Amino acid sequence: MGTIKLQNIRIFSYHGCLVEEGKIGSDYRVDLEVKTDLRKSSETDELSDTVDYVALNTIVVEEMALRSKLLEHVGQRIITRCFNELPSISRIKIGVSKLNPPIGGDVEAVTIEMEAFRS
Repeated sequence: MGTIKLQNIRIFSYHGCLVEEGKIGSDYRVDLEVKTDLRKSSETDELSDTVDYVALNTIVVEEMALRSKLLEHVGQRIITRCFNELPSISRIKIGVSKLNPPIGGDVEAVTIEMEAFRS
């Protein structure tokens, strides 16, 4: 097995439970890690034999564009799409962070982390 990581994907989006969050938006960071078999692609040097990280990034960007109240919800949508669209992935680990969250304190980020295995 091998690992492909997309680190620090920066996105502006509109997630949150507060009405204001849906209007003004916020900065987010997504970290995505997938497990897949990299043996064939390491030998063939062909993109078709691996998980295309452009496809992974596209899924993240598209799902982050759809408003959710909870980071857990958007994280699960990303996991579901990755498994549905990229069959060679066996495990996904994702972190979704809201930067400078409006929680009345000096907090750099709030992050949820989720991990899922293909069933």
